[in-house]
Formats: sequence, C-alpha cells, structure tokens
Amino acid sequence: MNPKMPEGALVRAMPTVFVLIWSTGFIVAKFGLPYAPPLTFLAMRYALSIACFLIWIALARAAWPRGGQQWLHLAVTGVLMHAGYLGGVWVAVKHGMGSGLAALIVGLQPVLTALWVSGTHATGGTAQAEGRVTPRQWAGLVLGLGGLLLVVARKFGTGSEVTALTLGSAVLALFSITAGTLYQKRFVQFADVRTANAIQLTAALLVTLPLLLFEHEAVVWNRDFLGAMAWSVLVLTLGGSSLLYLLIQRGAATAVTSLLYLVPPTTAMMAWALFDEPITTVTLAGTALTALGVSLVIRQAKAA
Repeated sequence: MNPKMPEGALVRAMPTVFVLIWSTGFIVAKFGLPYAPPLTFLAMRYALSIACFLIWIALARAAWPRGGQQWLHLAVTGVLMHAGYLGGVWVAVKHGMGSGLAALIVGLQPVLTALWVSGTHATGGTAQAEGRVTPRQWAGLVLGLGGLLLVVARKFGTGSEVTALTLGSAVLALFSITAGTLYQKRFVQFADVRTANAIQLTAALLVTLPLLLFEHEAVVWNRDFLGAMAWSVLVLTLGGSSLLYLLIQRGAATAVTSLLYLVPPTTAMMAWALFDEPITTVTLAGTALTALGVSLVIRQAKAA
C-alpha cells in the first residue's frame, strides 16, 4: 500500500492489470444499467465501496491523512475522478452510447494531459510539467482528434448513439478524469491508498446523492444487477481505483495517463465478444489513428 514500495514483479505488472480492470468498467456499465438508473447505481457502488474500505482500514489499522487541507484535496479528486468521470460515462452509456465509443472519447485523456503539462512548462509552471507542446505533439493532437471524429461523425443523427446528451456526458467524463489526475499529482501528498479512497468516495457520494432526485427509474434486483454491482465494488473500485491512485503517486501524470490509450481497443474487443457490438473498418481505423496520435504526444512528453 506504500507508493514507495520496492520494485518487483507485482509492481511491474500494475500497469497491465490496471488497463485490463479499467477496460471492464465500460462493460459493467452495459451489464448493470438496464436494471438501474446510472447515478443511483453509482451511489450504491460508492456507499458499498466506502463500507468495504472502512472494514479494511479498521482491520489493517491504516493511517488517515493528517491535516484538513489534504482531506480537502482528496475530496476534490474524488468528485472529479469518481462523480464526474464515472457519472459522465454511465449517463452516456445509459442513454445509448456504445462501450467502445465511450472508451475512445475518454481515451483522449493522455492528449489533454500532455497539452496541460506542456503549457504549464511554457508559462513557467510547476516542476512536474514535462515539456512544452512541440510540432510533433501538435501533429499527434490532430491525428488523435481526427481518429475520434472518424468514429463519431458518422453516428450523428436520429436514433444514433451520439446525441448532445451522450456526447456531452462523455466529454464531461474526459475533462473530469484529466483534471482529477493532474490535481492529485499536484496537490495530494503520499497517503495510504485505503484511507485516501474512502475520503474520495465519500465526497463523490455526497455530490451524487442530490442528483438522484432527477432519476425516477426503479432498480430491478436480479442476478445481472447484483453481479455488476459486486464487480464494480470489489474489482473496479477496490482494485482499479486503488491501482490508479498508486500509479499517479508513483509516476509522472503524462506517463500514467498514457496507459489509458490502451483502454479503447481493449474495451472494443470485450464489447464485441460480450455484446456483439460491431467492429467495422472505420472503427478500427479511427482507433488506430487515435492511438497513433496519442503515442506521438506521449513519446515526445516522455523524451522531454
């Protein structure tokens, strides 16, 4: 649980495990959302996850962060990386956006992160910035956005999976996870991952609860719903969110977010196998173009 733990096989495997776990988040949304409104599902997930973390914290006697300022910083990251990011993705998927397309949109996070840290460097910002935006990075940005438009543009129209609501929700998720990652790297000090997650999830729950007044769909309790909830709590939150927290604390923001460009193709493969979501030539071309664009940005940022 210590972000300064010695390197080993388990630590080296963390990025791969994180990508695989994170990709299932879009799949779980597809399983769980037919039986519950999105924010209601997430509020239940947050509450159950908090309970699990509190039990874990009590058994392990994990230390809580010291000082109200760190609690506030963790609360801000919780609102952004849980309430904003997950809320946006789940609302988009609930209202018809495919899992692969949702993953592709939020998969542009590395591009935004590299742009931010480069801009911070150019204006004399913090030491964590990793370099300015070079012509090669601009080329990567154009390629990445071109790939996204290639996939999204053909899906506009009546009955399409891309509407103002779904696209707006996915873009909100993209900006929330990007801002949350940068904020955590900048302001959150090293802390036990269990207590940090408990604080983040509590903040996300408090922000989400008032929004439940706008949801009127009833929860259908069945095997698929319970399975999706169990996976969301035990694997995605206790596992995936904890891994993301540790990865951000251990590495540079751009290097960590570069992992997320691997999520869209992984999710697309899972969605094809489980839901028979089509993988067309255009989808493959758009995904490949986005991955190429992001890789150009990330490689340049790492080199800098």
